[in-house]
Amino acid sequence: MSDLVLRGTVIAGGRRIDDGIVAVTGDRIGWVGPAADWTGAQTPPPSGRLLLPGLVDVHCHGGAGHGFPEADPAGAREAVAHHRAHGTTTQLASLVSAPQAVLARRVAALAPLVADGLLAGLHLEGPFLAAARCGAQDPAAIRPGDPAVLRDVLDAAPGAVATMTLAAETARFDDLLAVLAEHGVVPSLGHTDATAAATTAAVAAARAVTGERLSATHLFNAMPPLHHRAPGPVAACLAAAARGEMVVELVADGVHLADDTVATVFDLVGPGAIALVTDAMAATGMPDGDYPLGSMPVVVRAGVARLRTPDGPGAIAGGTAHMVDLVRRAVHHAGVDLRAAVTAASATPAALLGLAHEVGDLRPGLRADVLVTDPDLTPVAVLAAGTWLPRPAVDGSSHAYRRARR
Repeated sequence: MSDLVLRGTVIAGGRRIDDGIVAVTGDRIGWVGPAADWTGAQTPPPSGRLLLPGLVDVHCHGGAGHGFPEADPAGAREAVAHHRAHGTTTQLASLVSAPQAVLARRVAALAPLVADGLLAGLHLEGPFLAAARCGAQDPAAIRPGDPAVLRDVLDAAPGAVATMTLAAETARFDDLLAVLAEHGVVPSLGHTDATAAATTAAVAAARAVTGERLSATHLFNAMPPLHHRAPGPVAACLAAAARGEMVVELVADGVHLADDTVATVFDLVGPGAIALVTDAMAATGMPDGDYPLGSMPVVVRAGVARLRTPDGPGAIAGGTAHMVDLVRRAVHHAGVDLRAAVTAASATPAALLGLAHEVGDLRPGLRADVLVTDPDLTPVAVLAAGTWLPRPAVDGSSHAYRRARR
């Protein structure tokens, strides 16, 4: 006997069931399939709604006015709750480059959210990055690779950190990989000025240590542009993704990347090698204004976050969209098939984190995380571990939502 039976167009496992059923028992999915094959006692009426897997975001700095690099524990929980209420039922909390002691404190402060299951882990975006490609990171906090520093930060809360961004050319890269492997942390190449050859070598080195796919942090952003005589890390990461060695992150919000760029990457490597990510910061779901990103001041205008500098807005400083906004934009503006966009926003990032046995799809035995939307991909309700979540206290999608719909 199922506790809950949902009916609508089911998008899961790379397929579309136009009139499908998702049955939930306790906190688990019990049955998924066409409504015509359903034999349970409860049979809801047909619905025009979409039933999607709970979305998975591996790169998120905050929301609802709170940033993971600087918020207190209560604020961090509000940020998590905000994204969960918009359909992101699995997420990492991303930090930014900071002094060793600050990073260790932030890891320790956020670890209880990981222990409680609100976060799937933490993401360290730095500090072993290329200063020339610091983007919105504090250049004063960027430093050469140091395994002792890394070990100290990871040991602040053993098991809490899930992924780490580092530049392919940082000092002692191989030693850093060894420390990451010891702690079960997935390496991600980003904020890099490396050549294509150096990037390819870094991918090979990481694969030799972990035996698993690594990722590329917000592909195209904070790295040299692709050039036909200097292909750089973009070409190397795309090639690695096509070989099945890497998952590339795409911030498909219409600000970080052009829609045609998003479409091109989907065509080149497919959704099984793409993780849509928000790179969301504290301003997500909030009005325009001034917000922090770690130690850096950010100004948000028309939903676009940029560093505040004496000369005016500077580098893009994270995103202000939710994961469902990215799915909507990928489908309506980049022309990506809905099944592919959902895969890149759920199954692929879940597999990258080693969580495919638990989340990222709608199939029997997985956690009952379901995002219910209208046909236009506007969230209607969110089920997390078999429990309906309250609507967000901060109703946001403001500028980012309107941008995604245009």
